[in-house]
Amino acid sequence: VVFGDIGTSPLYALKESLPPGSSAQPAAVLGVLSLMIWALVVIVSIKYLLLVLRADNEGEGGILALMALVLGPDETGTRGRRVILYVGLLGAALLYGDGIITPAISVLSAMEGLDVVAPDLASLAVPLAAAILIGLFLLQVRGTGSIGRVFGPVMLVWFTMLAVLGAVSIVSAPAVLAAFNPAHGVAY
Repeated sequence: VVFGDIGTSPLYALKESLPPGSSAQPAAVLGVLSLMIWALVVIVSIKYLLLVLRADNEGEGGILALMALVLGPDETGTRGRRVILYVGLLGAALLYGDGIITPAISVLSAMEGLDVVAPDLASLAVPLAAAILIGLFLLQVRGTGSIGRVFGPVMLVWFTMLAVLGAVSIVSAPAVLAAFNPAHGVAY
């Protein structure tokens, strides 16, 4: 899910972050990019590296393991424990929801690119996205190992392409590097 989110976000994240119908003003683009950069830096460095990776419940991880660590071995049914239990279950539900909606959004966003390449095929975006998703879910019965062997090279090509296109874009518009200044995100 993480690689899918990060790998497909360039397809739609920036466009969806700017006001609809507006031209991309440099200040708005820098502001949105700065918010994206610093959100990733803060989430990865603080949340994952300092918190989640240190949480270990007898070798298990994830939201339910974090909940079990917070609850501890005490079996008394206090109100605070129930709140923690409900928050943990809500977190698990949100994670499952993200896992369900992410493939649909990612594939549909990729299919919407048909409008750019072949405007006549734009009406096929939803049926093609549905067909791709059905095909992917049918392949899952073979197990994650077989899917990984197929999609590993595809992911490698995709991320390489993102890196190359990103480098070319930065060379053509180096002013975008100013987005690393968090002041642009705060001002936006």
